[in-house]
Amino acid sequence: MTSKPTIAIDGPAASGKGTLARKIAEKLGYAHMDTGLLYRAVAHMVLEAGAQPNEALAVIKAAQRLSDGFKGGTITYCAPFEAEDVLKTEKVTEAASLVASMADVRRILLDMQKAFAADPGPTYLGTVLDGRDIGTVICPDAKAKLYVTAALETRAERRFKELQNKGVPVTYEAVLRDMSERDARDAARSAAPMKAALDAVVLDTTNLNQGQALEKALEIVQAALNGR
Repeated sequence: MTSKPTIAIDGPAASGKGTLARKIAEKLGYAHMDTGLLYRAVAHMVLEAGAQPNEALAVIKAAQRLSDGFKGGTITYCAPFEAEDVLKTEKVTEAASLVASMADVRRILLDMQKAFAADPGPTYLGTVLDGRDIGTVICPDAKAKLYVTAALETRAERRFKELQNKGVPVTYEAVLRDMSERDARDAARSAAPMKAALDAVVLDTTNLNQGQALEKALEIVQAALNGR
């Protein structure tokens, strides 16, 4: 185990938390884990096996396989992690939200995330993890905690434009509906519901561009790391 600091970044889909987490990690020389990719990878594995994301046994088997492939802070399974776009299709996104609601799956993947946070490797000065329950469940003792959010309509517009740019045929109304349903499912699940940690600083990115959001996030993180 190490005493390297951990930064926990939580929030709903398309709030900007993933981009902020990556950029903060780059700025500080920290390792970064997008924990949502773990659940997406499980969902992808389930779908590739011809099963459905509500088939508990198939999902648990996939989660255990992914966990078994986690060695030294990297995923050894796993072609999906070499082609991240595979994990960000709408089909996998929807399946991942269902998979993530399963308590047994979250339990299996918990140790992977904790191990990464505890010891990212000798070349990194700390860790940044982003997800839905980092500050509340995975790293409750994180040195800095951010809860990144934005208005539902703003987040839906961001995701709509992202999908449009990828050539995905979709309507704004469909994206808004799916995102609203996913928010409700993530917040209502009994296993590690999505919510801000009591000691997290909330950052609303509704009216911020990426540069402004990063500037504010870095101010918050640096203050927490320096004990201010």
